[in-house]
Amino acid sequence: MEISKMKALVCDDSILVRKKFKELLTKIGFGTLLEATDGEEAVRIYKAQQPDIVFMDIIMPKKTGLEALKEIRAANPNAKVVMASSVGTQSHLKEAVDFGVYDFLQKPIEDAQVLKIVSNLANGK
Repeated sequence: MEISKMKALVCDDSILVRKKFKELLTKIGFGTLLEATDGEEAVRIYKAQQPDIVFMDIIMPKKTGLEALKEIRAANPNAKVVMASSVGTQSHLKEAVDFGVYDFLQKPIEDAQVLKIVSNLANGK
């Protein structure tokens, strides 16, 4: 799949994190970038837009990343959701695996981590 034809959803309650993700994804050529500020909004946008990949924080207001992951995967079992976790949220990783997470990112997010995940997705892995 060509990256320029891919659609990504970035969901984080931090505007700085969303901005960093969007800058990186734009730099590597993503076609469409969507953003959400919490898990509730992410689920709504996912169902309406069906992005190719979702980058989502675990700890957010209204609905956590894990709750949103569960709902997104229920709506589309093939959804590719990447959870971003900070040091204090490692305990949630097993739960994310149980819900079918595609991959993980450790905060602070490093460009190389994102590039590897996007490359794997583009190559059908």
